[in-house]
Amino acid sequence: MIAALTGMGLSAAAGLNAYIPFLLVALIARFTDVITLPQSYAWVESWWAIGIGAVLLLAEVVLDKVPAVDTVNDAVQTFIRPTSGGLVFAATSAAEGVDRSSWMTSHPWVGVVLGVVVSGLVHTGKTVARPAINAGTLGFGAPVASTVEDGASMGLSLVAVFIPVLVVVLLALLAWLLVWLWLRVRRWRRRRDRRAALA
Repeated sequence: MIAALTGMGLSAAAGLNAYIPFLLVALIARFTDVITLPQSYAWVESWWAIGIGAVLLLAEVVLDKVPAVDTVNDAVQTFIRPTSGGLVFAATSAAEGVDRSSWMTSHPWVGVVLGVVVSGLVHTGKTVARPAINAGTLGFGAPVASTVEDGASMGLSLVAVFIPVLVVVLLALLAWLLVWLWLRVRRWRRRRDRRAALA
């Protein structure tokens, strides 16, 4: 059960930023005994994977803060974020020292599918909300929203690894926030359409 919570938290974080949970898992596995990845996922903690992840994280952090460019980046990330979510879910579910269920161990594909679904849902919420935030703030909201998303991804990743029982609460808050943003976007679009019809 703990492994599933850890995997869900990390894959949700990957929906916001694909590289933060990946690098966090890689660095913790490389430098501590908190996560011991199985041989099939040992490449995650290799220097080349960490280096590539760091370069991609830097690019993501910069591109995601530029209005309009962030929308293109989100379109590209549609394939990357769910894949990263599936990867970190599967890797941590299989990690030694994590309280994993025998059922999940016997069915490793479930972790990949759950990771892809959770990450994909979060990514979809982010992708829908961001253009509305940009339009509603004339682009000034992009760097703020991106910084908040990066911070949330880091916080959720840390909680998933070190205090996984809190993941349920954080995922509920994240779901509430995404629904709230979606409702605000719909309301904003209705008002904009009404103003356009009156003009």
